[in-house]
Amino acid sequence: MKIKIITKLSYVLVLYLLIACQPKKTTETVMKPTDPHSYAQPAEARVKHLHWKAAVDFDKKIINAVATWTIEANADADLITFDTKGLSIEKVTLNNDAPTEYRLADADSTLGQALAVMLKPGTTEVSITYHTSPEAEALQWLSAQQTAGKKHPFLFTQSQAILARSWVPCQDSPGVRFTYDAEVTVPKDLLALMSASNPQIKNATGIYTFSMKQPIPSYLLALSVGDIAFTPISERSGIYAEPSLVDTCAWEFADLEKMIAGAEALYGKYQWERYDVLVLPPSFPFGGMENPRLTFATPTILAGDRSLTSLIAHELAHSWSGNLVTNATWNDFWLNEGFTVYFETRIMEKLYGKDYAEMLASLNLQEVKEEIKSLTDEGHAADTKLKLNLDDRNPDDGVTTIAYNKGYYFLRTIEEQNGREKFDQFVKDYFTQNAFKVMTTEEFIPFIKNYYQSKFTIALPDSLFNDWIYTEGLPSYCPTPVADRFTKVDETLTQWKSGKAIQTEATSKWSTHEWLHFLKNLPDTLTQQQMVALDKLGKFTESGNAEIITAWGVIAIRNGYEKVYPKIETFLTNTGRRKFLMPLYSELIKTAEGKKLATSIYTKARPNYHFVAVNSLDKLLK
Repeated sequence: MKIKIITKLSYVLVLYLLIACQPKKTTETVMKPTDPHSYAQPAEARVKHLHWKAAVDFDKKIINAVATWTIEANADADLITFDTKGLSIEKVTLNNDAPTEYRLADADSTLGQALAVMLKPGTTEVSITYHTSPEAEALQWLSAQQTAGKKHPFLFTQSQAILARSWVPCQDSPGVRFTYDAEVTVPKDLLALMSASNPQIKNATGIYTFSMKQPIPSYLLALSVGDIAFTPISERSGIYAEPSLVDTCAWEFADLEKMIAGAEALYGKYQWERYDVLVLPPSFPFGGMENPRLTFATPTILAGDRSLTSLIAHELAHSWSGNLVTNATWNDFWLNEGFTVYFETRIMEKLYGKDYAEMLASLNLQEVKEEIKSLTDEGHAADTKLKLNLDDRNPDDGVTTIAYNKGYYFLRTIEEQNGREKFDQFVKDYFTQNAFKVMTTEEFIPFIKNYYQSKFTIALPDSLFNDWIYTEGLPSYCPTPVADRFTKVDETLTQWKSGKAIQTEATSKWSTHEWLHFLKNLPDTLTQQQMVALDKLGKFTESGNAEIITAWGVIAIRNGYEKVYPKIETFLTNTGRRKFLMPLYSELIKTAEGKKLATSIYTKARPNYHFVAVNSLDKLLK
């Protein structure tokens, strides 16, 4: 259908949507969205509440749905713009099913299609009837064989950064928040869960209702459907997982309530009512996803010794940093993740002591230094700044350890230079005063400067922000963590490098973190005899710990220790977490023989990976 041009504003918007329709093709005379990764124009008309009625079809691998948006529009606004990607739009109506005109713009490979809907005076609701594509990038459809139980299929979503538009037509920008409720129909032997109020047991109808009363951005929309069981941890927290794994998961996350209470003691009341964790099948591409009320987690953190649960502390911390105060665009991603790593580290310190937290911080520093070197070597040194420029790029390009760990060390610098008590007061007030709002880097800088000046008569220098936010790499005065337990590991390493054998008594009580520090500081080149001796010492090839397998696997590939190759192939085939896939595949492709093996493994494993992982690996292995 054609859209009627009524006002000059509409003309500019429609011209942008229907002729230019891709930000990278705009000129100075064309109105550009505030968020470079969204076609929406929320200053003119924005969504406020979503009522989503959907039916999940595993046979066709689609979701049939009606998205009814309550909206707010300026008096002179004649259209509202949504982001979509791969959706088949069947009908669009206003208010009480009144017909209207709409138009889908041409598709962009990253941003999808703008959906422009004509409004009429007094329009308060827009209903969009549609179905998703079997190739929807946010949706991971798993066969029964890809689950632990092997009996039922499984579905989960991953909306961050801009993939929500592939399963719900929305204003897909972190700067737009809305509440939602939903009614979802699924096969009767499966349970549906969302980032909202959730059932804890299956019902007889397969119809489940949900409510999210706190406003969220679209990247926090989440859905999962499968053979899922629930085990409580406390009155306000619990674990969802496949039935065969739920008890194992509950044991691993036994400290969940302690984490919530510890977080509240630091930075204020948890504002999302419940905090539950869903442990997904292994194809999940991230360690965790901070969907409100229901963190999605990878099974790769099931180490059997609770050593990797800092990831849960990280996702819990997002309940404040990210979910409560959100980066306005993906160029400001560090505001979400830097605060979260800082908060996570403080939670772990509160629960397990300062030396434990310093081990985590030390590993973070090693990781960010490696990332800076890698990005610089690849010609992407600008991406080592905290403030990113992701215009005309996929926002996933900004998902590196820079936002996380450089962001953490920036905040830690402010704490150490001016005192922890002052910084804690600032962070608590930052979350309270900006709750359910969005933040840009340019708004954050005057906020913290004014806070420190008014509260403590401390002038934070401009150079501090320039050095950390707008300059590549790490400043020379980056804090250095002191982990006594790592000092002992270093002593053991020094002995080993001098030719002395390591006694098992020296390593018998090492945690995962100590072993990782050990592995990361081994020489790049090792003899086969040394590899055999190291493997005997740490039993790395036998390990079921994903962090250890990855670190050891990289060393084994680099040094041609072929004994580990079958383990690496099995691991890559059955694990979808991008953090582990990228370093192993990257090391394999450095030699012709390794690239041949990598290609062979990837051909078999690719159907098991989520789009987020595939998008990165396709580029790597092209």
